[in-house]
Amino acid sequence: QVQLVESGGGLVQAGGSLRLSCAASGRTFSIYTMGWFRQAPGKEREFVAAIRRTTGNSYYADSVKARFTISRDNAKNTMYLQMNNLKPEDTAVYYCAADPTVTIVTMRIHAQYDYWGQGTQVTVSS
Repeated sequence: QVQLVESGGGLVQAGGSLRLSCAASGRTFSIYTMGWFRQAPGKEREFVAAIRRTTGNSYYADSVKARFTISRDNAKNTMYLQMNNLKPEDTAVYYCAADPTVTIVTMRIHAQYDYWGQGTQVTVSS
């Protein structure tokens, strides 16, 4: 198993930036594909970005492409989400997730991930 803890959320004005971190402990971090999801009040949890364990390739939701960057440091057992040019519609609780078996096809589906952090709130004011 792996345990995940997010940090770095907060309140920021539109156009600002935040960097979220997801620290992992437990089993070897490098065996997991890692993802970020978010959930706004009254909405479904949605895919934001993912980075594959095998290739290191990254994938993004269209709504965040070119504004957000996902990365991972396997030596530090930590994943990051750099969020630039934030918009009010980015306001949500952001969750990191991990799973050793998700594929390119399934990585955008939150139900496919076995391990989740507790979430961190991101609020973007207009």
